[in-house]
Amino acid sequence: MGTQNAGDDCNKVLLLHGIWMTGFEMGRLKSRLSREGFEVDFFRYPSLTGTPAENAERLDRYIRQKNYRCLHLVAHSLGGLVLLNLFDRFPRQPPGRVVLLGSPVQGSVVARRLVGRPWTRPLIGRAAVQGLVDGAPSWQGGRPLGVIAGTSGLGVGRLLGGLSGASDGTVLVSETTVDRGADTRLHRVGHMGLLFSSRVAIDVAAFLRTGAFPLQSS
Repeated sequence: MGTQNAGDDCNKVLLLHGIWMTGFEMGRLKSRLSREGFEVDFFRYPSLTGTPAENAERLDRYIRQKNYRCLHLVAHSLGGLVLLNLFDRFPRQPPGRVVLLGSPVQGSVVARRLVGRPWTRPLIGRAAVQGLVDGAPSWQGGRPLGVIAGTSGLGVGRLLGGLSGASDGTVLVSETTVDRGADTRLHRVGHMGLLFSSRVAIDVAAFLRTGAFPLQSS
């Protein structure tokens, strides 16, 4: 396994879901990527009972068992923190490209609010550790990384007192920032809308093919 870029002939994609999810909610994105010629599968993990680091270890075992020649990785929300833990702990992965959708890699103010209240703390569980509260390990680079964030402002953040700054309603755009080597794209959608937007899917497919988001029309 290595960290070099995948060629344009790589068509294997693994999707990682977010907290409280199972992967079922990523079905529309899977269908759209499949129509673009990608072979898509899900990686399911215990988002509440396992830390992102523990789930990264599970993911590493899964990838090794599958013996991929190359593999693109697309993660929503908490899944992106699992990926950054994966590359921090197990950097020797098959070549491929990575896309994060609304992933609070810098930690989440919404998660911190939930953890700060005894009656809502169980909603975050062990996802807080090196994850939603602490933030993920820094991105080490080595392959193309695309970051897509939403800006609609409509989501659970409003129920918890609002978010200060551009957000998808759950995750602040600033929380999705990767310190080095990332191509970024904003869409006016909510946190879950990132999974259902046709424009987001088009950008994901383009990034997986080329390692860059397509130019936006004015």
